[in-house]
Amino acid sequence: MKVLMLNGSPHANGNTAMALSELEKVFLAEGIEVEIVQVGNQAIHGCVACASCTKNGKCVFEDAVNETAEKLRESDALVVASPVYYASANGTLVSFLDRLFYSSGFDKTMKVGASVAVARRGGCSATFDELNKYFTISGMPVASSQYWNSVHGRVPGDAAGDAEGLQTMRTLARNMIFLMKSIALGKEQFGLPEKEPKQSTSFIR
Repeated sequence: MKVLMLNGSPHANGNTAMALSELEKVFLAEGIEVEIVQVGNQAIHGCVACASCTKNGKCVFEDAVNETAEKLRESDALVVASPVYYASANGTLVSFLDRLFYSSGFDKTMKVGASVAVARRGGCSATFDELNKYFTISGMPVASSQYWNSVHGRVPGDAAGDAEGLQTMRTLARNMIFLMKSIALGKEQFGLPEKEPKQSTSFIR
């Protein structure tokens, strides 16, 4: 099994990386393959609504989004971690996720999703909610922990002092492993849930 983790921080070795590292330790100890993609320090263009992806099956901009889409296709779970900026996820990460989820047309049903928010003090719950919406629109079960998936720290290394936050990360990893294994067994025995033809409703009369 494989977990793909996205670091939305511009600092590759900051507190967001520390939170992901805590998850990674548990995954590796349980024999789960892990790949971390550093997103926050890249130049990522926002979606321009050109709809080219509906024809070509990938985003018109050839950058890390298309590369990561293939990694996500082969993964059983996705962790998205972001620092908190103005009670929101890093703008680079949001642009990345908008294009990743919109342009990748493959079925993401039952891939496990988890979001992690890292902040000095406030805004974690708003960022946590923001990131989870990418999973819920894609049929991805959202993994929970013993608290909202957040870690606190201001300067790099501060997160090491957040014992509860790091424990929350470890619990999240264990819960994700249980979900991934349970879903794999369920798919083998029952298959994926039946899907109806999609109904699109406009609210404009």
